[in-house]
Amino acid sequence: MNRRTFTRALLVICLILLSFSNFIPSALALGGKQPPIGELAPDFVLPTNTGEGEIALSDYRGQWVVVYFYPKDFTPGCTLEARRFQQDLPKYIARNVQILGISADDVNSHAEFCDSEGLKFPLLADVDGKVSKAYGSWLGNMSLRHTYIIDPQGTLQEIFLGVRPILHSQEVLARLDELGV
Repeated sequence: MNRRTFTRALLVICLILLSFSNFIPSALALGGKQPPIGELAPDFVLPTNTGEGEIALSDYRGQWVVVYFYPKDFTPGCTLEARRFQQDLPKYIARNVQILGISADDVNSHAEFCDSEGLKFPLLADVDGKVSKAYGSWLGNMSLRHTYIIDPQGTLQEIFLGVRPILHSQEVLARLDELGV
């Protein structure tokens, strides 16, 4: 088989596989089954870099929470996304919204990342991926770039998949505006 025939065969196989993607339920995304909007968000308790030991989602009942999962501290996209959340932090604080970042990095890495980037919101260490899996945001050995907006009662109100780090914080703020926050 020559290179041209092989390339065509590969293209046909890819097109066939893409055609089957329409049969995948919309609740599934890269990373797994997403928690349903309108139901309680999966609760969690994770170690944090902030010196408070551990943080539970339930610690924030009574206020809105933005939980964002990201792949790795100190990588370009993750750094940009964190910087944008930090840049907009006064807007979140004015709305009484807590930002929580989660990745598989350990607490020491998070502490160094926060110090390096001047981040003033908690980063949580999901080193075994258990919480990322509960949110359908786990791929292999890292969290995916997904974000969840949770209301003061602990109910999931919004899911963002396919996040673009440079614009994401503004997208989240716009959705909070739509939700009346």
